[in-house]
Amino acid sequence: MEEKVKCSHILQKHSGSRNPVDSYRNKKITRSIDEALENIKNFRQSIDSFEKFVEIAKNYSECSSAKNGGDLGFFGRGEMQKEFEDVGFALKVGEMSEPISTASGIHIILRTG
Repeated sequence: MEEKVKCSHILQKHSGSRNPVDSYRNKKITRSIDEALENIKNFRQSIDSFEKFVEIAKNYSECSSAKNGGDLGFFGRGEMQKEFEDVGFALKVGEMSEPISTASGIHIILRTG
């Protein structure tokens, strides 16, 4: 059986992202990559519980998963961008990543299953 992981994430897009529009709130993204990274670092620093992660994801993540508190559900190899997938599979359940960059923007990933 194929190994799958379950992750949630918080995404901050930047003007260089492959689709610089907040897909949840439908607004154009004009911030720099440095501003996106700084936002993600600040979010990560303020997260002290799963509930706080969900709250920040709902309010600030620029992915349609924001409506679900950042929950992306289960995924297997080859279903996500490689950088994202590699980190998701490397984390232990309950562990949160450092900021990572993909073509979509800057993420923090929380493995939930």
